[in-house]
Amino acid sequence: MAVKQRVFEFEIAVDRGRTSRSALGGGDLERDDEWWPEHLVLAALVRCTLASMDYSARKAGLDVVGEGRAHGTVAKRDSDGLYAFVDIRSRLEIELDPPPEQSAVRELIAEAERGCFVSNSIETRPRHHWTVNGEEIV
Repeated sequence: MAVKQRVFEFEIAVDRGRTSRSALGGGDLERDDEWWPEHLVLAALVRCTLASMDYSARKAGLDVVGEGRAHGTVAKRDSDGLYAFVDIRSRLEIELDPPPEQSAVRELIAEAERGCFVSNSIETRPRHHWTVNGEEIV
């Protein structure tokens, strides 16, 4: 018996004033000249990675809180001469409760990174640096 693949669909609208709206509702994302589209991609990456960690931690019976930041470099790609992100790095700091064994932490991180749809959609693979319960994971 074939297993039906899960499909997720998303829809947004951007009006002439560049205000963005989600088809899910919520607040408007107004145009702000200090928030370029590239910043929004990085914010989406961090939020998606943290959401993926939330999912993985809950599945493992753990509570999680966290925050993150990202830095991206845009330049011409050698492969096609188009401007694109050529380097992306994030720093994610989370607290897991109860604190799991080190091997479980590594498994959660791998699952969270693998589960982020935004990261999977970017040609340049982001490099994530994790700090878990105050300990840097290398």
